[in-house]
Amino acid sequence: MNNTKRKKANLWRGLIALGIIVVLVMIIGIFLYSKENDVITGEAEATEYRVSGKLPGRIEKYYFEEGDKVKKGDTLVFINSPEIQAKLSQAQAARKAASAQKAKADAGAREELIAGALAMLKKAEVGVDITKKSFDRVQALYEKNVLPQQKRDEVEAQYKAALATAEAAKTQYEMAKNGAQYEDILAAQALVERAEGAVSEVSSYLNEINLTSPVDGEVTERYSKVGELVGSGSPIMSIVDLSDIWFTFNVREDKLKDMAIGNIIEIQVPALGEKTYKAKITFMKAMMSYATWRATKNISKFDAKTFEVKARPIEDIPNLHPGMTVLIVNK
Repeated sequence: MNNTKRKKANLWRGLIALGIIVVLVMIIGIFLYSKENDVITGEAEATEYRVSGKLPGRIEKYYFEEGDKVKKGDTLVFINSPEIQAKLSQAQAARKAASAQKAKADAGAREELIAGALAMLKKAEVGVDITKKSFDRVQALYEKNVLPQQKRDEVEAQYKAALATAEAAKTQYEMAKNGAQYEDILAAQALVERAEGAVSEVSSYLNEINLTSPVDGEVTERYSKVGELVGSGSPIMSIVDLSDIWFTFNVREDKLKDMAIGNIIEIQVPALGEKTYKAKITFMKAMMSYATWRATKNISKFDAKTFEVKARPIEDIPNLHPGMTVLIVNK
């Protein structure tokens, strides 16, 4: 009888203990599942530059590996482009020909041509003198009615022809002495300027065979291998500017309390240890509808939009790199 009572008592004590355990588990579960996670997670980002050239060509050499630090103006890669070298030779040859043409126009006619034109002028002037004397004699005889008018007219025509020949010879001599016409000189100058422009254009492309870094930063990626062909404008390398870094968080709108542009937040970067840093909120914008949190099975809840929040570190954070996880620890 006593054994039966003891068994019943032990059974009740076990049932009570089990009930207590179940209640405790339920309370703990309710507490854990009802408490919302207040940790807001984000990611570090930085300005990235893609290095590309204007020229198509073959990558001849890289001067930096991925992960290397570079300075603004450092040569990153050499692109071999035989076509541009050929175009430069053509442009230089055209400039040389144009310069020779201009020199000829500036120098004018050769001395031999000037001397020949002068000789023709003198010969024409002698002809004018002879025909003038002949005409004067014939005119005198004509006035005395010794010679007919036809003879007088013939000699006068010869005299006028000699005058015209002398005038033409004088014009030829002046042209030879003065050199090329002003328009010819301008045309030769235009050819030289055109050739100079072609050389300058091709020379500017030569600067594109050695690509340089636009900023101080770190090489994050090389897209092509040595020996591969790259097209005009194709990205070849990426440089990240570690001095221009920020944090991006996607925050549900019911977690935006005390978050406003200009506010200071405290963040932690797990990859860098437990130390905390301060950052200033600089940007906030509602994300697209796909990022909206939809309320389900609870009429007291509402659809909550997600906001993109950006913050910049107030102080320098050593060894911080884009892609590292960032936590807001004071929210």
